[in-house]
Amino acid sequence: MRRWGSTRRLGTTGRTGRRLRRATAAAACAAALAALTAVPARAQGPAHQEHAPHWSLKDTGVAPDVRFRGLAAVSRDTAWVAGTLGTVLRTTDGGRTWRDVSPPGAGELQFRDVEAFDARRAVVLAIGEGEDSRVYRTADGGTTWTETFHNPDPRAFYDCVTFFDHRHGLAMSDPVDGKFRILSTRDGGRSWTVLPDTGMPPALEGEAGFAASGQCLVSSGPKDVWLATGGADRARVLHSADRGRTWTATDAPVPAGDPARGVFALAFRDRHHGLAVGGDFTPGLPSPDAAARTTDGGRGWRPAAGPPPAYRSGVAWIPHSRTAALAVGPTGTDLTTDGGRTWRTVDTGSYDTVDCTPDGGCWAAGEQGRVARLEQ
Repeated sequence: MRRWGSTRRLGTTGRTGRRLRRATAAAACAAALAALTAVPARAQGPAHQEHAPHWSLKDTGVAPDVRFRGLAAVSRDTAWVAGTLGTVLRTTDGGRTWRDVSPPGAGELQFRDVEAFDARRAVVLAIGEGEDSRVYRTADGGTTWTETFHNPDPRAFYDCVTFFDHRHGLAMSDPVDGKFRILSTRDGGRSWTVLPDTGMPPALEGEAGFAASGQCLVSSGPKDVWLATGGADRARVLHSADRGRTWTATDAPVPAGDPARGVFALAFRDRHHGLAVGGDFTPGLPSPDAAARTTDGGRGWRPAAGPPPAYRSGVAWIPHSRTAALAVGPTGTDLTTDGGRTWRTVDTGSYDTVDCTPDGGCWAAGEQGRVARLEQ
């Protein structure tokens, strides 16, 4: 997913300032990556080595029955999370404090995705059949919200939303009349239009998206977008190079053949290099071969030679690295340093979604109100 927002100045301006910011963030990411690679896997909790990179839990102050599957990391300081019981939180101080900015009257809704442009502007998606699928938008940091889409079709079930820039974005629904339905905005989420489905290939029997981490629909650059599927006899990734007007479908080599199996999350660091993770989300069942990678924009997918050991629901590239990424799920966090060829477990805490920012901030969120930031 792409994020946009103002970048804090470091005392310099213009190209020199931008180069300094990039170099500083790249150095921080490189140091954290080297340390992550060097330390053994460990359990979540106070036993972390003091200076080793680790997920540092932040006290969100919410009830333990809140689960955050929506996450929008803007920077190391600013992040938004969205989850059950209509809950939306925002921090602007690195997770030390959180503001409850939940839309009024949304307590029965399940927010599964949030896209944030900065600390003030964000769009959240509520999932569910028919009228439970809704989109809200704020331009004042969550002080006020406007409901900008209220699904009128009982056959539609919206799963994920993504933005190409601060104006253009898409949301996707499970198939209606045999095809995935795509919703489009050209004004930053103020209004939405259902796109024609003439360029969408037919869905497979039982095929759907998974609203598990807000990463079943992701974009890279001004026009490219990918859609992850499961639930059918084979998992697929659909790609559009024209902002959702036309699509092509490619099989993905991850577990399929059951409603609980498929591709749950995608991440693209550019329009060519992408990662897919998923598997079988049924608790206690093994999920071998639950990761794949592409180097040609999704035209072909190759299975990971050393995949994560279990189902994973979220994935994100580590900034300023061409080969490093994190994958998360209920049983742990895995790291790849070779572009998705092999993965190694580096933490056993439970998280559903993960997101990283250009200034080197990586955040994760999940069950029991858990939100964490990668610390060193």
